Formats: sequence, structure tokens, C-alpha cells
Amino acid sequence: MPNSQRFPSLRRKAVALLLPALLAAAAPALAPAQPVGLPDLGDSAAQELSPRLEQRLGDAIMMESLRDPAYIDDPDLLQYLTGMARQLSAHAPIGTPNINVFAVRDPSINAFAMPGGYIGVHTGLVVAAQSESELAGVLAHEIGHVVQRHIARGLVQQKQDTLIMVAALLAALVAARGNSQAPEAAMAFGQAAAINSQLGFSREAEREADRTGFQMLEAANYNVNGMASFFGRLMQASGLNERTGQAFTRTHPLSIERMSDMQNRARGVVIHDRPSSSDFHFVRAKMRMLQANSGQDTLEAIRYFENRTTETQGIERSAAYYGMALGYVRQREYGKANDAYLAATSGARTHFMLEHLAIDLALARNDTQQAMSLARSAVARWPEQRGLAMAMAESLQRAGRNQEAVDFLKEQMLKWSDEPRFYQMAAVSYSRLGSAVNERRNMADYYAMTGALPAAVEQLQQARAASKDFYEQSQIDAKVREYQRRLKEERDLLKRFQS
Repeated sequence: MPNSQRFPSLRRKAVALLLPALLAAAAPALAPAQPVGLPDLGDSAAQELSPRLEQRLGDAIMMESLRDPAYIDDPDLLQYLTGMARQLSAHAPIGTPNINVFAVRDPSINAFAMPGGYIGVHTGLVVAAQSESELAGVLAHEIGHVVQRHIARGLVQQKQDTLIMVAALLAALVAARGNSQAPEAAMAFGQAAAINSQLGFSREAEREADRTGFQMLEAANYNVNGMASFFGRLMQASGLNERTGQAFTRTHPLSIERMSDMQNRARGVVIHDRPSSSDFHFVRAKMRMLQANSGQDTLEAIRYFENRTTETQGIERSAAYYGMALGYVRQREYGKANDAYLAATSGARTHFMLEHLAIDLALARNDTQQAMSLARSAVARWPEQRGLAMAMAESLQRAGRNQEAVDFLKEQMLKWSDEPRFYQMAAVSYSRLGSAVNERRNMADYYAMTGALPAAVEQLQQARAASKDFYEQSQIDAKVREYQRRLKEERDLLKRFQS
């Protein structure tokens, strides 16, 4: 069975599962899927989907998207993708949008923007990119859609019908949020992509995203030919938007006119000959392995990397050995994984993702002392890498040093207060230390950050019942009131759309 069948795209899943429900909820029928132009928003349109409302919608979708099986919860990948996108968006011609990029396990070549500055990137797109500037070009294009507020503009184009669609989406999300076992909870990416697919983007919107993205790409010192070269290769492979083409060309219609526009713009600027970073090669290798959906897929990926080790040199060869090691870890062949790791580090070559792998291999051998030693060294050398911080905390926990783990995690929370896994890990250590109040308070923070507000309130109520300290109880009461207020805002938001 080909990969495309084992990994149905999120957009196709959305059309199959979500749109019938939305169509049933919408009366009259929804507007055509491909708008012919973008409206002048005006004050009334801005009021119907203001930037704040759009952000809250995006946040709600993203909270539920964390439960989608296709979501890749890997701190190394998320930090790399979001870091690149924020470097680009810092040069946005209209303000500086808040951008968060996440990875989706899907071998098709695609990317999509959601409300609120969230951008999804398929593993297949990263694997297909032949340079970091090509990947940056796609991200810049998606950020262009965010900067120009194309999703919001599309949602208000047919005001009544599309707002009914949004209301149906919010209702599904809130229902799922109240029941972690609800099947809707695992469909959020599909729901988000369905809105994107239903709206479509006009050719003018695509050109607008190209131009905005081109400006950011140039200002961030990437090779501006990256956007045109990647899109050109996709267009050639897709036969100019035939149905058999790549997913990206179906959802972002390419044309000769757009390609010519990008190429003409590139002729008028200084071309930065920017080599791909080592991070790009390691992230690309990990993405290729993560999209393997079966043992056979894993073997094929290992063989691919074996061939790459004979065809490449330097950092690319090291990344190929790294990819091989990841494949052997998946097969639990830790001896072969360690051999590949040693080959990747030959010549004193190192990278933070290689060190993360070394820690994981030590933990797989239950050598917690070695894991802690490696983690301490890696965190000292790369203090800004979240993944290494998590590996350090896990090493301490596996060694039974839970108080040290708590102290270390507190430091990381000060640095990265938006990382829910730090709070979840702290709750585990507090539980082992017998600190029920702190365990439940940290789990409440974790649930709140991942969108499960009712569960967060329940954890806080249990923490209050276990506490004997008046000041601590007052803090918990204040947090409960905050979460209850946020739940009320969600209900009011639904009423606003339904009224």
C-alpha cells in the first residue's frame, strides 16, 4: 500500500469527516470553495473576526490539535521550525505577527496556515526541500498568508454562512475539550484544514503571499531563489495543477504568471549565497524517519540513509548516519544504533541532536549515570535547546533524583514558561516525592496549557483539598477563578457566533 494511502492527508480527512457536519449545520448552503477575490474588510468585517477573535479561534484549534495522532511532539523539530519562522516574521512588512510552526506526520508535500498565526508543515515538505532557503521560502509564503490575514478575510467574505461554519467548529472543539475520549479531539487538524480548504485562497491572495514572503526572505538573508526553485519543481511534478499533482499545488494553485513574478523579483535583488545549516540536515533526517509508518518503511529509510553515507561528505554524511541511528532505535537494535552514532561523530563532529541521541541511547541501556553525565555536558554547551533540557530532567528522574529534577525543571520553567511538558514532568517528580499539592498544581498548569481547562480546575480543587496552608489555598482559589473565567469566555464566544 503506498504511503499516501497509509497517511491520508489531513485535508482529505477533513473533507470526508468534518464538512458533512458543517454542511448540515449551515443554512443556507456554504459558499463555493474557491473565492474569486478578497473583499474590502471594512469596520463591520473587522468586528466580526477581529485579530483578537481570530487568535482565540486559532488557540482553540491548536489546543485540540495537540491530540491529533499526526501531530509530532518533538521539541528539537518544533524549536527549529518556529525559530526559522520567527526569524522571517521579524521582517514582516505589516507588524510582527506571533508565529508558531508545528510538524505533521504526513509524507505529502504540503503546508497550511491556521487562524492565529499557527502554521502546519508536513514531514514530506521538509524532506523534499533541497536547501534551507527552499524550506524558508515555503514558510515565508505561509507567513505571508498570516500577515495579510487571508484566513480572516476569507471567513468574513460570506459573513453568515462562514460564521456558522466557525461556530460549528468551535462547538465541536469545546465538546471535545470536555471529553478527552471524544473522537472529535483527534480531528482538530482536519477541522482546521477543512476551513482552509473550504475557503481556498484566490490567485490574487497567493500572489500577495508570494510577494510578502519574498520581502521577508530577502530581509532575513536567505536565498530568494529558494521560493521560486521549490515552487517550480512542484509545478513541474504536478503537471500544472492536474489532479495527480502534489498536495501543495492543489491547495496553493501555482501558475506560470506567479513563477515569472517571483523570478523577475529575484533578478532585481542581491542573491545571498546562504548554505544550509547543520540544523537543517539533521532535522530533515529526523523528519524522514518520523514519517515512516511501518517496519518496512523504517527499513527503507535506513537503506536510504546507508546510501547517503556513501554519496555525501561532512555534515550531510553525519546527518545520514544520524538518520540510520534513529531507524535502528525504532527497531530496538541499540548496538547498531550506537555504531551509527559513533560514525556520525567521527572526526570530533558534534551537534546537539547527536548529543540528544547519545542520551537516549544511554537511557535505553538503563545507564542513568552516563545519561546524566552526557545531559549535563550537552545542556552546558547548548543551553537554549529545550529538547536537551527535557532529556536532562528525564535522566534525573530515571536515576531517582526527583528533588534535583524538580529544581532543574523550575529553572527551565522560568526560561520557557510556555512549555507544558516541563510542568507535566515536574508533576511526576512531585508525585514520587509525596507532594500531592504540588503534583496537582503542576498537572493543572499542564492541562490548562494543553486546553483541558475542566481537568485543570479539577486538579486545582484536589490540590486545595489537600492543602493546609491558607496562603496556598488563596493562590489556588485565584487560579480556579481564572480558569473558570476562561471557560465562561469560551461559552460566551460560542453564544456570540450562534446568536
